[in-house]
Amino acid sequence: MTKTKPTSPKKATTQSFIGIEDVRDDVMLMKDFSAVTVIEIGAVNFWLLSAEDQTAMIYSYASLLNSLSFPVQIVIVSKMMNISLYLDYVESLISTQKDERMKARLEDYREYIKGTVKKNTVLEKRFFFCIPFNPLELGVTGIKAKGFGKEYIYSRAKTSLYPKRDHLLRLLSKVGLKPTVLQKQELTELFYNIYNPSATGRQLAPVDTYTDVVLTSG
Repeated sequence: MTKTKPTSPKKATTQSFIGIEDVRDDVMLMKDFSAVTVIEIGAVNFWLLSAEDQTAMIYSYASLLNSLSFPVQIVIVSKMMNISLYLDYVESLISTQKDERMKARLEDYREYIKGTVKKNTVLEKRFFFCIPFNPLELGVTGIKAKGFGKEYIYSRAKTSLYPKRDHLLRLLSKVGLKPTVLQKQELTELFYNIYNPSATGRQLAPVDTYTDVVLTSG
Protein backbone atom coordinates (compact mmCIF):
# COMPACT_ATOMS: atom_id res chain seq x y z
CA MET A 1 0.00 0.00 0.00
CA THR A 2 1.51 3.29 -1.10
CA LYS A 3 1.53 6.15 1.31
CA THR A 4 0.42 9.56 0.17
CA LYS A 5 2.96 12.21 0.98
CA PRO A 6 1.34 14.85 3.18
CA THR A 7 1.21 18.32 1.72
CA SER A 8 0.98 21.60 3.53
CA PRO A 9 -2.36 23.39 3.28
CA LYS A 10 -2.64 26.15 0.74
CA LYS A 11 -2.05 29.56 2.21
CA ALA A 12 -4.24 32.46 1.25
CA THR A 13 -2.57 35.28 -0.64
CA THR A 14 -2.33 38.79 0.74
CA GLN A 15 -5.02 39.94 -1.69
CA SER A 16 -7.62 37.77 0.05
CA PHE A 17 -7.16 39.76 3.27
CA ILE A 18 -7.53 43.17 1.62
CA GLY A 19 -11.09 44.39 1.26
CA ILE A 20 -10.41 46.53 -1.83
CA GLU A 21 -11.76 45.17 -5.11
CA ASP A 22 -10.87 48.02 -7.48
CA VAL A 23 -9.98 51.71 -7.59
CA ARG A 24 -11.32 54.01 -10.28
CA ASP A 25 -10.89 57.79 -10.40
CA ASP A 26 -11.40 58.85 -6.76
CA VAL A 27 -13.67 55.97 -5.71
CA MET A 28 -12.62 52.67 -4.13
CA LEU A 29 -14.87 49.68 -4.70
CA MET A 30 -14.80 47.11 -1.90
CA LYS A 31 -15.30 43.37 -2.21
CA ASP A 32 -18.78 43.60 -0.73
CA PHE A 33 -19.57 46.18 -3.46
CA SER A 34 -19.69 49.07 -1.07
CA ALA A 35 -17.59 52.07 -2.08
CA VAL A 36 -15.74 54.96 -0.49
CA THR A 37 -14.10 58.24 -1.48
CA VAL A 38 -11.28 59.68 0.61
CA ILE A 39 -10.39 63.30 1.41
CA GLU A 40 -7.01 64.06 2.94
CA ILE A 41 -6.71 67.07 5.25
CA GLY A 42 -3.55 69.12 5.51
CA ALA A 43 -2.20 69.29 9.06
CA VAL A 44 -2.46 72.54 11.04
CA ASN A 45 0.01 73.49 13.77
CA PHE A 46 -2.72 74.17 16.31
CA TRP A 47 -0.35 75.34 19.07
CA LEU A 48 1.02 78.15 16.94
CA LEU A 49 -2.42 79.73 16.72
CA SER A 50 -3.52 82.39 19.15
CA ALA A 51 -5.96 81.43 21.90
CA GLU A 52 -8.80 83.15 20.03
CA ASP A 53 -7.98 81.35 16.78
CA GLN A 54 -7.77 78.02 18.59
CA THR A 55 -11.21 78.52 20.13
CA ALA A 56 -12.67 79.62 16.80
CA MET A 57 -11.26 76.56 15.02
CA ILE A 58 -12.61 74.19 17.68
CA TYR A 59 -16.12 75.66 17.46
CA SER A 60 -16.00 75.73 13.65
CA TYR A 61 -14.93 72.09 13.53
CA ALA A 62 -17.64 71.06 15.99
CA SER A 63 -20.21 72.93 13.90
CA LEU A 64 -18.96 71.13 10.80
CA LEU A 65 -19.43 67.69 12.37
CA ASN A 66 -22.87 68.57 13.73
CA SER A 67 -24.04 69.82 10.33
CA LEU A 68 -23.28 66.59 8.47
CA SER A 69 -26.35 64.65 7.38
CA PHE A 70 -24.40 61.58 6.25
CA PRO A 71 -21.89 59.26 7.95
CA VAL A 72 -18.15 59.82 7.66
CA GLN A 73 -15.13 58.04 9.07
CA ILE A 74 -12.18 60.05 10.37
CA VAL A 75 -8.88 58.19 10.04
CA ILE A 76 -5.48 59.21 11.42
CA VAL A 77 -2.46 57.33 10.11
CA SER A 78 0.68 57.59 12.26
CA LYS A 79 3.96 56.28 10.94
CA MET A 80 7.57 56.60 12.03
CA MET A 81 9.39 58.93 9.70
CA ASN A 82 12.50 57.80 7.88
CA ILE A 83 14.67 60.91 7.64
CA SER A 84 17.61 59.22 5.93
CA LEU A 85 16.77 60.91 2.64
CA TYR A 86 16.62 64.29 4.36
CA LEU A 87 19.99 63.66 6.02
CA ASP A 88 21.41 62.73 2.62
CA TYR A 89 20.10 66.03 1.32
CA VAL A 90 21.80 67.92 4.16
CA GLU A 91 25.03 66.00 3.48
CA SER A 92 24.89 67.08 -0.16
CA LEU A 93 24.54 70.70 0.94
CA ILE A 94 27.53 70.36 3.23
CA SER A 95 29.69 68.78 0.52
CA THR A 96 28.93 71.56 -1.97
CA GLN A 97 29.13 74.45 0.49
CA LYS A 98 32.19 76.67 -0.02
CA ASP A 99 31.55 79.09 2.82
CA GLU A 100 33.26 77.53 5.85
CA ARG A 101 31.00 79.33 8.34
CA MET A 102 27.85 78.11 6.60
CA LYS A 103 29.34 74.64 6.29
CA ALA A 104 29.97 74.51 10.04
CA ARG A 105 26.38 75.57 10.74
CA LEU A 106 25.03 72.88 8.42
CA GLU A 107 27.16 70.28 10.19
CA ASP A 108 25.79 71.43 13.56
CA TYR A 109 22.27 71.23 12.14
CA ARG A 110 22.92 67.69 10.89
CA GLU A 111 24.07 66.60 14.34
CA TYR A 112 21.06 68.29 15.93
CA ILE A 113 18.68 66.33 13.67
CA LYS A 114 20.46 63.06 14.43
CA GLY A 115 20.32 63.76 18.17
CA THR A 116 16.64 64.67 18.04
CA VAL A 117 15.74 61.44 16.23
CA LYS A 118 17.70 59.34 18.73
CA LYS A 119 15.99 60.93 21.74
CA ASN A 120 12.46 61.22 20.33
CA THR A 121 10.22 59.21 18.06
CA VAL A 122 9.46 61.35 15.03
CA LEU A 123 6.04 60.51 13.59
CA GLU A 124 4.40 61.43 10.33
CA LYS A 125 0.66 61.93 10.79
CA ARG A 126 -1.91 62.04 8.00
CA PHE A 127 -5.60 62.86 8.43
CA PHE A 128 -8.46 61.60 6.29
CA PHE A 129 -12.23 61.92 5.94
CA CYS A 130 -13.76 58.79 4.36
CA ILE A 131 -17.26 59.01 2.88
CA PRO A 132 -18.89 55.58 2.41
CA PHE A 133 -21.47 54.28 -0.04
CA ASN A 134 -23.50 51.22 0.93
CA PRO A 135 -25.22 49.09 -1.74
CA LEU A 136 -28.32 49.09 0.45
CA GLU A 137 -28.76 52.72 -0.64
CA LEU A 138 -29.99 51.17 -3.90
CA GLY A 139 -32.98 49.80 -2.02
CA VAL A 140 -33.98 46.14 -1.98
CA THR A 141 -32.00 45.53 -5.16
CA GLY A 142 -28.83 46.49 -3.30
CA ILE A 143 -28.84 43.08 -1.61
CA LYS A 144 -27.87 41.59 -4.97
CA ALA A 145 -25.48 44.41 -5.91
CA LYS A 146 -22.82 42.06 -7.29
CA GLY A 147 -25.23 40.94 -9.96
CA PHE A 148 -25.32 44.42 -11.50
CA GLY A 149 -21.59 44.55 -12.26
CA LYS A 150 -18.87 47.06 -11.45
CA GLU A 151 -19.86 49.70 -14.00
CA TYR A 152 -23.37 50.08 -12.61
CA ILE A 153 -22.17 50.17 -8.99
CA TYR A 154 -19.49 52.75 -9.80
CA SER A 155 -22.06 54.92 -11.53
CA ARG A 156 -24.52 54.77 -8.63
CA ALA A 157 -21.75 55.20 -6.04
CA LYS A 158 -20.49 58.37 -7.73
CA THR A 159 -24.02 59.75 -7.93
CA SER A 160 -24.35 59.26 -4.18
CA LEU A 161 -20.82 60.21 -3.09
CA TYR A 162 -20.01 63.28 -5.17
CA PRO A 163 -22.62 65.67 -3.68
CA LYS A 164 -21.52 64.61 -0.18
CA ARG A 165 -17.86 65.00 -1.12
CA ASP A 166 -18.37 68.50 -2.54
CA HIS A 167 -20.40 69.56 0.50
CA LEU A 168 -17.68 68.35 2.87
CA LEU A 169 -14.98 70.08 0.82
CA ARG A 170 -16.79 73.40 1.19
CA LEU A 171 -17.21 72.94 4.95
CA LEU A 172 -13.57 72.01 5.48
CA SER A 173 -12.40 75.02 3.48
CA LYS A 174 -14.56 77.32 5.63
CA VAL A 175 -12.89 75.95 8.76
CA GLY A 176 -9.51 76.90 7.33
CA LEU A 177 -8.35 73.40 6.48
CA LYS A 178 -6.90 72.32 3.14
CA PRO A 179 -8.78 69.28 1.81
CA THR A 180 -7.58 67.18 -1.13
CA VAL A 181 -9.57 64.42 -2.80
CA LEU A 182 -7.32 61.39 -3.28
CA GLN A 183 -7.28 60.05 -6.82
CA LYS A 184 -6.42 56.55 -8.01
CA GLN A 185 -2.66 57.09 -7.87
CA GLU A 186 -2.69 58.59 -4.36
CA LEU A 187 -5.09 55.92 -3.04
CA THR A 188 -2.94 53.12 -4.42
CA GLU A 189 0.22 54.59 -2.88
CA LEU A 190 -1.55 55.17 0.44
CA PHE A 191 -2.63 51.55 0.83
CA TYR A 192 0.63 50.22 -0.58
CA ASN A 193 2.51 52.02 2.18
CA ILE A 194 -0.02 50.97 4.85
CA TYR A 195 0.36 47.29 3.95
CA ASN A 196 4.12 47.62 3.44
CA PRO A 197 5.40 49.48 6.54
CA SER A 198 9.01 49.17 5.41
CA ALA A 199 8.25 51.04 2.19
CA THR A 200 8.71 54.39 4.02
CA GLY A 201 6.45 56.49 1.84
CA ARG A 202 7.48 55.02 -1.49
CA GLN A 203 6.02 56.62 -4.60
CA LEU A 204 4.85 54.17 -7.24
CA ALA A 205 5.07 54.41 -10.98
CA PRO A 206 1.78 55.48 -12.62
CA VAL A 207 -0.62 52.70 -11.67
CA ASP A 208 -2.23 52.67 -15.11
CA THR A 209 1.06 51.38 -16.53
CA TYR A 210 0.81 48.15 -14.51
CA THR A 211 -0.59 45.31 -16.59
CA ASP A 212 0.27 42.20 -14.55
CA VAL A 213 0.19 41.28 -10.88
CA VAL A 214 3.67 40.28 -9.77
CA LEU A 215 4.25 38.64 -6.39
CA THR A 216 7.77 38.59 -4.96
CA SER A 217 9.15 37.23 -1.72
CA GLY A 218 11.66 38.72 0.68
